[in-house]
Amino acid sequence: MSDTKTRILDAASNLFAEDGASALSVRAISKRAGLSTIGIYNHFQGKQGILDALYVEGFNMIAAAMRASHDAASPRQGIIDAITRYMTISTEQAGHFRLIFGQGDSSYTPSDAAKTVGAAAFDDFVYLVARALPKDCPRNKLREVALQIFATAHGYATLQHHETTELMRAPDWTALAINAITALLDAAMATDRPPHSGHKNR
Repeated sequence: MSDTKTRILDAASNLFAEDGASALSVRAISKRAGLSTIGIYNHFQGKQGILDALYVEGFNMIAAAMRASHDAASPRQGIIDAITRYMTISTEQAGHFRLIFGQGDSSYTPSDAAKTVGAAAFDDFVYLVARALPKDCPRNKLREVALQIFATAHGYATLQHHETTELMRAPDWTALAINAITALLDAAMATDRPPHSGHKNR
């Protein structure tokens, strides 16, 4: 990606994080990026093109976080590392995070190509979960456990940006998320563990 495109997307992401979707006009983005409005249209098809690029960029960040966790010391640790990275993205890339998870412009609909990137990012996480569960665990079970873990992390990540956060005053949202997720993961691993074959009922 060119430096100019990066400047445009960074400007749009920062505006979104600060003031929401209403701040994302081509004029405001061009001003923040230090470019003319014509320069914006030369690189993107207006506001919708910028939103689509942000959507793809956001999910590419998440996918990279999932893949970076493949080499963890254990499958269980890989999931913990992935969620820790996800929580970091939710704070350090708040504009992207809010957009891709439905806090964006109600008029924006991601393109099919953008949706494919989002689905691939979740599949990367399902792969991490599959490594932690028995090899014969059904695919639908894997996706269910992955969704439960991801939804739990997402809940904590979203609360960081919510107006009620000041009322809750959690000292460390990431630690809370990891504690909840490890309990959920350990329960899933225990449930899917076959009975010990050395014991017989008498």
